[in-house]
Amino acid sequence: MIAIVDYGLGNIRAFYNLYKRLGIDCCLASTEKELRKAQKIVLPGVGSFDHAIETLNNSGLRQPLDQLVLDEKIPVLGVCVGMQMMANSSEEGTLPGLGWIPGEVVRFDQKQDNAAQDLPLPHMGWNTLFINTKIPLLEGFEEDPQFYFLHSYYFKCKGESISLARAHYSCDFTSLASHCNAYGIQCHPEKSHHNGVHLLKNFAFM
Repeated sequence: MIAIVDYGLGNIRAFYNLYKRLGIDCCLASTEKELRKAQKIVLPGVGSFDHAIETLNNSGLRQPLDQLVLDEKIPVLGVCVGMQMMANSSEEGTLPGLGWIPGEVVRFDQKQDNAAQDLPLPHMGWNTLFINTKIPLLEGFEEDPQFYFLHSYYFKCKGESISLARAHYSCDFTSLASHCNAYGIQCHPEKSHHNGVHLLKNFAFM
């Protein structure tokens, strides 16, 4: 069973419909009881970092999520802001993140990343995913697959081994990160046609 976390944010219905079309058992989990059915978890997210974290904290799902991910080692896939929430912190806000994947979220126009300060934001549209490390989640793709992105902040990993795939938007940035059983992807697989379907299917069966 794949539980799609329904905490009030994210395009949860798109994930649900996609998995149903594939014949993969899934549910929308808005209660702890529903969440605890999970063998895998998808954590979507949209909007600003602090709003997403605060909404999750107020949903009653934060504590069981931490237990399932950190203690029971249930695989979890964070998508877009869902990925950014897995960091320790974000320049977009002041609240602490989930801390599931070591790193911080930074804005594209930071000088330390050699990005142009007049870079059009958000980064929106199709971009190439360059795979650094082959893992089951990334198996079976054509070379340099295309995915759909929409974001102004990105995940800056604490440690190169955490970054499994990257994309380029004025600078190279991590587009897929992993630590233990937590995976985060910056692009939107639910909007990325056959490549997105393939990635979500890989997550279901890995």
